[in-house]
Amino acid sequence: MYIILAFFVLHWQSSVFFQTFFLHRFGAHRQFTMSKGWERFFHLATYLTQGSSFLSPRGYAILHRMHHAYSDTEKDPHSPENYGNVFSMMLATKKRYDAFAYHREEPEPRFDGGVPSWPALDRLGQNWMMRVLWGAAYTSVYLAFAPSLWWFLLLPAHFVMGPIHGAIVNWCGHRYGYRNFASADVSRNMLPIDFLTAGELFQNNHHEFSMSPRFAARWFEIDPTYFVIVGLDAVGVIKIATEQRARYPRERKTSALVVSDAE
Repeated sequence: MYIILAFFVLHWQSSVFFQTFFLHRFGAHRQFTMSKGWERFFHLATYLTQGSSFLSPRGYAILHRMHHAYSDTEKDPHSPENYGNVFSMMLATKKRYDAFAYHREEPEPRFDGGVPSWPALDRLGQNWMMRVLWGAAYTSVYLAFAPSLWWFLLLPAHFVMGPIHGAIVNWCGHRYGYRNFASADVSRNMLPIDFLTAGELFQNNHHEFSMSPRFAARWFEIDPTYFVIVGLDAVGVIKIATEQRARYPRERKTSALVVSDAE
């Protein structure tokens, strides 16, 4: 039992970490820089941790940049404002993702470029035979260590872990929680379950300051991925740009909404 629990938690946390660190904060936003060698290292680590649900950096970045440009409007590729339930939202998201990841459709030029690229690895990650082999590897762990058949109910989460993380963030982060900033969209912060997403559920903070690598804004908010980013910057693995080190503006309360003054 403990081996299966440890395997599930390790897969979940490592997958979501590289999704937020490499695909989101680096690939989509370029909130920090790194050498080509380290970029390849983290690209490979993202593939190994996401496995069967590996997300192409290009497909992810284009969709995410569109999400920021058109947040919660009819052009937003994954806003809960446009869908009746999370499943229809993610199915529509998959269709748009596939169009860009497999180069079936070209985006607006402003959403493309500056994305981590490793064509051989990306083709491997998008290959359905490899996705099946990854699924077989996850299944073998359960066959070896699951104490009962009930534990096999966790297996589907391993198969599509990346999209599950995306569904949690895009649905909950624009539907539930509180707002620190009066952004034009409906983004929100979901502090109670952010431990599931390594800082990704501070969506309102992120939409207000999209180029900041720190997603937490208030004293009680904790963004664990940012601590890793600061550590990697300190030892020279990555470099946070000076202008992106700025603190969040001071806070003041206005009725039920917390907005901010510029410093």
